[in-house]
Amino acid sequence: MKRLLTALALAALPLPALAQSTDMTDLNAAERDAFRAEVRAYLLENPEVLLEAIDRLEQRQAEQQQASDASLIATNAEAIFADGHSWVGGNPDGDIALVEFLDYRCGYCRRAYDEVMSLVDTDGDIRFIVKEFPILGEESVAASRMAIATKMVAGDEAYYRVHDALMTFNGRITENSLTRLAEQLDLDADAIIDRMDSPEITEIIEENRALAQRLQITGTPTFVLEDQMLRGYVPLEQMTMMVDRVRDAAAAE
Repeated sequence: MKRLLTALALAALPLPALAQSTDMTDLNAAERDAFRAEVRAYLLENPEVLLEAIDRLEQRQAEQQQASDASLIATNAEAIFADGHSWVGGNPDGDIALVEFLDYRCGYCRRAYDEVMSLVDTDGDIRFIVKEFPILGEESVAASRMAIATKMVAGDEAYYRVHDALMTFNGRITENSLTRLAEQLDLDADAIIDRMDSPEITEIIEENRALAQRLQITGTPTFVLEDQMLRGYVPLEQMTMMVDRVRDAAAAE
């Protein structure tokens, strides 16, 4: 760690006079020791440069990550924004697309749920797309299968009602509990349960997982906001600011 910090500081600032005037490979042992002592003394006198160097490195890494994410999104745009099977809410003709990869048993997905829906409803011009991405075990898979089956059997409005119920569901996810949930929502429980194990639903989940792998998504929630990737829970205020920045950038082009 100490070597890393020293290297960062040296990368960010002019080197001491000895290093500037001498090829380091030509130094003998005594000269290298003198150089190390000079660097150490400089860092001890100016410890703030370490933080400056680390900040610069983190900024550079963030910029590289954003560029990589934008490239991945552009390459997979059709699968992300127009796969033909994902539920689309909010304003289908909105000027901004927000995609969420989620798992119904993910605590941070549940934490984000009300805030994301508040953003979508309040804004009024966001096209919101849900990617069923069950990664937390068989109960997660069963919940996603039910949601997708509901969309197939009863349509988008019914899917949203099930999606909302699953996001707030407490207890074990079993066939019996899902049957009761469908009945409570006045849906055809038998038809939905029968459809859950269909090859079409298996294919959708596998497609979503393959897409996530291509996008280097390993956790939930993960959001795609136009050409940006937001990994993890994002507070409502921050998400709102990011939406505004995306719009401002589009208007400036």
